[in-house]
Amino acid sequence: MRFTKDHEWVAVEGDTATVGITQYAADQLGDVVFVEVPDAGKTLSKGDSFAVVESVKAASDVYAPVAGEVVEGNAELGSAPETVNADPEGKGWFAKIRLNDASEVEGLMDRAAYDAYIASL
Repeated sequence: MRFTKDHEWVAVEGDTATVGITQYAADQLGDVVFVEVPDAGKTLSKGDSFAVVESVKAASDVYAPVAGEVVEGNAELGSAPETVNADPEGKGWFAKIRLNDASEVEGLMDRAAYDAYIASL
């Protein structure tokens, strides 16, 4: 897994990246009550807002950590948004994105760097 300073994670398999929010982000949001994920076919540039997550505290955009085409949005989150709190770095993923450039992932933080980053907040 790789991580962004905006608290998204990326896990790559082949040419596809699965993207979600980190445990830290889920904890900061509190109880998630609504999630809007992108539809397959949507083209994303790195940094584009591609999903929305709403909690009892706030609504937040989720930004694409990589560029590519959405191949699947996690439709399960529509009826079970609490999955983001229960398993944010697993079943609570937001989208699968076919990468335009796999090297973009290399510029993201690894777990140790991300843990050091959140410890500094």
